[in-house]
Amino acid sequence: MASFSTFKCISISGKSCGNNKVSFCGHNMCSMQLQHCVNHSQRPSRVSFAISGIKAQVATTQQANVETTESVEAPVVIVTGASRGIGKAIAIAFGKAGCKVLVNYVKSSKEAEEVCKEIEGVGGQALAFRGDVSNETDVASMIKTAVDAWGTVDVLVNNAGIIRDTLLMKMKTSQWKEVIDLNLTGVFLCTQAAAKIMMKQRKGRIINIASIVGLVGNVGQGNYSAAKAGVIGFTKSAAREYSARGINVNAIAPGFIISELTVNLSEDIKKAYIEKIPLGRYGQPEEVAGLVEFLALNSAAGYMTGQVLTIDGGMVM
Repeated sequence: MASFSTFKCISISGKSCGNNKVSFCGHNMCSMQLQHCVNHSQRPSRVSFAISGIKAQVATTQQANVETTESVEAPVVIVTGASRGIGKAIAIAFGKAGCKVLVNYVKSSKEAEEVCKEIEGVGGQALAFRGDVSNETDVASMIKTAVDAWGTVDVLVNNAGIIRDTLLMKMKTSQWKEVIDLNLTGVFLCTQAAAKIMMKQRKGRIINIASIVGLVGNVGQGNYSAAKAGVIGFTKSAAREYSARGINVNAIAPGFIISELTVNLSEDIKKAYIEKIPLGRYGQPEEVAGLVEFLALNSAAGYMTGQVLTIDGGMVM
């Protein structure tokens, strides 16, 4: 029922986007200016002393602010399947937050490069990485690429996914395996690899993109529903195992989200789906991205782990 970007697994070659231009978010420091009209005939020594003391205090405060700003490193984020759709919106949202974003893709090289340019254009840093998340070697190389470039991994968003929809009576074993391998095994491999880095620093956040069909099922999506239900169960288990190391693991289950897939549906099908949504509309990729950003970066989400948050216009309640 939910729409996801479709990816075909191909070979790997890590590369940086564009001309390797890296831009940092600027931090404007407020300057405090002190102006005094002083009558020198009225106790000039005390006035001079007071002004000197205030100036010293201001200078100390400014220096402390500079040191605090310089000591805060931008979070390093990996978003799988980030060249289009929900993944693209998530990657750009992190870019706007000033993060360093690895944009994973498997086919859409040009689109991935464009996402990197958009991220840099809004103040983040980015590099594109081509790799199949269902391949253990590719995943290891992806994590290494992020660590080599930026020193660590703070956030992992498991978004990559495919659909191979057909009725169970017609589904081929290859259609079953391809969806399970990428949509479920890929989440396992990426989580396991990223968590090794996060455990060393005793902090990290992992967000898995599931689907409402993992909660309620859907006709013609037995493979997809099974994979997303597996992601939900995996999220809860991972949250229990990694909590002692300061790693939060949560899942988001989108409903009908605008994408290339939903746009191409017939008007009759669109109408039938929208009638099932209490809010009466499809969701936007940016709405999912906002929820991901909250779970990944907001301190208010620090006490949340093992949760599955639906964002579906009220379909599942």
